[in-house]
Amino acid sequence: MSFSLTGRTALVTGSVRGLGLEMARGLAAAGARVVLNGRDAEALDQAVGRLRDDGRDVTSAPFDVTDRTAGERVAELGRLDILVNNVGHRDRRGFDVLDPADLTRLLDVHLTSAYALSRQVAQQLVRAGRPGRIINVSSVLGQLGRVGDVAYPVAKAGLDGLTRALAADLGPHGITVNSVAPGTFATEVNAGLAQDPQWSEWLRTRTALGRWGRPEEIAGVVVFLAGDSASFITGQTIAVDGGLTATF
Repeated sequence: MSFSLTGRTALVTGSVRGLGLEMARGLAAAGARVVLNGRDAEALDQAVGRLRDDGRDVTSAPFDVTDRTAGERVAELGRLDILVNNVGHRDRRGFDVLDPADLTRLLDVHLTSAYALSRQVAQQLVRAGRPGRIINVSSVLGQLGRVGDVAYPVAKAGLDGLTRALAADLGPHGITVNSVAPGTFATEVNAGLAQDPQWSEWLRTRTALGRWGRPEEIAGVVVFLAGDSASFITGQTIAVDGGLTATF
């Protein structure tokens, strides 16, 4: 089976930096034409420039995934074979502080927008009679709970449920839908925690590999799920967490 994505086009939302950028980089390295997405057009152009400097076939689509006209922007991109729903937002607050309206906003970013874009791309694929790949970026917190952190686990658990529901609906059309659940990665967002000795010690004892994940280590599973080698895998959530969810 081939891991090549030559001839296919992928849209990766929230791919200006961090894990999203590494996923886009991996897909492009496998031969895909990759469309990067973000709200900041200037930052997006810089990310595109860096990947083009590496010889990758990339372009940009600046839009906010929570804007319900975003589907129209997706239609303007032409043929899409792969959608990676990566956009996310963090709100580390407990139930005593988190207002229901704040939960609604976070669900819109993580869950409703992923559904809207998945529906748009899937409808295009079904009309064209082509198979495709939808990959949702969940989190290990979709399966775990954490004190003082309500909204994010709720949103990611919902995204895992959406993955299974869409897999069932879209399977007859040859479209697979899977989730990738990252653990603790040393991204820009986590830079402060990555420098904290207490966090590093916690990871040493809490994960099988005993360390932070490197951002580039997320790309392999996404490339795999996007290609022909994963043609019989759908409705699954795959943890990329150094063994965090498997270690007691």
